[in-house]
This record gives sequence, structure tokens and C-alpha cells, in this order.
Amino acid sequence: MLGQLIAALKTDNKLDEAFAQFREMLTAAQWMFGEANDVLRGKKNGDDVRDPLYSKDQEVNTLLRSIRGNILTHLSVNPVADIAGCLALMSIAKDAERIGDYCKNVFEVGQYYEGDYEIGRYHQPLEDIRKQVTTLFDDVISAFMESSTKQAKSAIKAADRIRGECDAVEETLLRDRRTVETHAAVAYSLLSRHYKRVASHLANIATAVFGRIEDLDFRKPKKSAEETGTDAEAAG
Repeated sequence: MLGQLIAALKTDNKLDEAFAQFREMLTAAQWMFGEANDVLRGKKNGDDVRDPLYSKDQEVNTLLRSIRGNILTHLSVNPVADIAGCLALMSIAKDAERIGDYCKNVFEVGQYYEGDYEIGRYHQPLEDIRKQVTTLFDDVISAFMESSTKQAKSAIKAADRIRGECDAVEETLLRDRRTVETHAAVAYSLLSRHYKRVASHLANIATAVFGRIEDLDFRKPKKSAEETGTDAEAAG
């Protein structure tokens, strides 16, 4: 299992440092998500958050480069190193970096959209999604640091629910025949997409705990009722 391989990599200072830096990346991305959403919800002023947020993103980028360097150093001096585990760590470090980018995107929606998010049929589902993603950060960090397959699988299921709820928001927007201001529709659509991508990258990190390296960056499509032999009407 990949989680066991990654745990086994902690054999020298360079890899210990790489793992610590990955944890820093996740913690930084989690902080960025909270700050961006505080601006979105009107709890903080965008002008006060912008510089710290973008500085944190630069720290994340620096950590990614350092992780790559530490892994390369480890591989160069350890001919019997677990290459698959090293590649997995490098891959999910990129996921953490991409989460930071999407947090900046959430911040930009909060800063540039001047509406009040008063359309309940969109606001409340997105607020519920925001809360779920906030919890997902804690679950994924815990699953990875403890190499817990059970926690990782639970986190992936939660991420899949979030992705489905984000898709539902976008579908409702496209099918809605009622009047929705263009700038509001764009803001809601962007948020659903950004939340979905954050959840997807967190799910990919969770996959590294127990999955195979070739499974990273890919999510298995859900089977239809026909494929699983389940009666579609009974399944609801």
C-alpha cells in the first residue's frame, strides 16, 4: 500500500524535511482557504488580506521547490530508495500547491463581487459546501500524517459528496429559468468550481495514503444502477 511506502521513506534527514514541508504546505493552504472565505463572507476586508494571502502562496511555492530538491537529493544518494513513494510525495505536493492557487481564486471572487449573496437557493448550498471543505482539510491532514487508510477513505467519500453538490449548483444555475443577475450567476458558478477543485486535490492527497501511484490524479467514475445491478427507482 502506498501509505506504507510513504511512511517507510522517512529514513533520512532530507525526507524527514520533505515530509515536514508537505505538512507546512497543507497547513498554509488551509489557512489561505479560511482567509479567502472570510473575505467572501464579509468578515474581513480584502485589502487587509491580500498581501498576507499572496505572501503565504509564495511560501507554498517555495516549499514545493524545496520538497522537490530534497527528494532528488535523497534519490541521488540512496540507490535503493523507494522511487514510487518519492514520486507519490512529489505528486501530492503539487496538489497542495494547486489548492493554494484555488484559494486565491476564492479570494478574488470575494474581493471583486459586490453583491450580497442573497439568493438562498445558491447561497445556502455553497455555504454548506464551504463548511464541508473546511472539515475536509482537517480530515485529510490527519489521515496523511497518521497513515490512516480508514480516515483517508472517509475523506475521499466526503470529497466525492462535495464534488456532487458543486455539480448540482452549476446544473441548477444552467437550468434556472428565474432571473439571476449575470454577475451573481458568475460568482456562484466560480465558487462552486473552485470549491470542487479544492476538494478534488484534497481527495488526491488522501488517495496517496492507501492507493497505487498510478491512481493519483484520477477518480473512478461512479457506477450506474445498471452496472451495479441496483434498481434505479429503489436506489432513489
